[in-house]
Amino acid sequence: MLQAADMSRHASAFASRTTAKARLPLDFSAASLRIVDRVVDGLRQGAGDPAGVAPILQELGAYVGEVLVRQARARWVDFDGVTSELFRQPVGVRTPDGQAWNPLGKVVNRFKLGPDESVYELFLLVPRRAKPLPLSQPATDSRRLTAA
Repeated sequence: MLQAADMSRHASAFASRTTAKARLPLDFSAASLRIVDRVVDGLRQGAGDPAGVAPILQELGAYVGEVLVRQARARWVDFDGVTSELFRQPVGVRTPDGQAWNPLGKVVNRFKLGPDESVYELFLLVPRRAKPLPLSQPATDSRRLTAA
């Protein structure tokens, strides 16, 4: 079973292996996610059943998640039961603003549904810096309440 603690190592090993073997420039950049989209499209044309390519989809999803970790300051998390059921994945990433993202599921969706489910576009949706917490400031309303 996938666990958050193993995902960075898993993604790095996949990228190294794939870069050396297939000469794909998987360098953990945003641009490399366009390559992931094309690889998934190629798998989609060659295989009709996601179960037949599930291991490679999982590795591609781990890679996508690691790009989010490195580029958007996200972190790998083990999903709780409700989130895992919703996303149909045991792990994902959480960005500094607290949002959970499902890169493994996004890759599966790209395979099942096609180009409308782009992992590159997912990256564009993810905030890349933490939103600052609002500071406690006095009200800026210039009207004053007076006792009658």
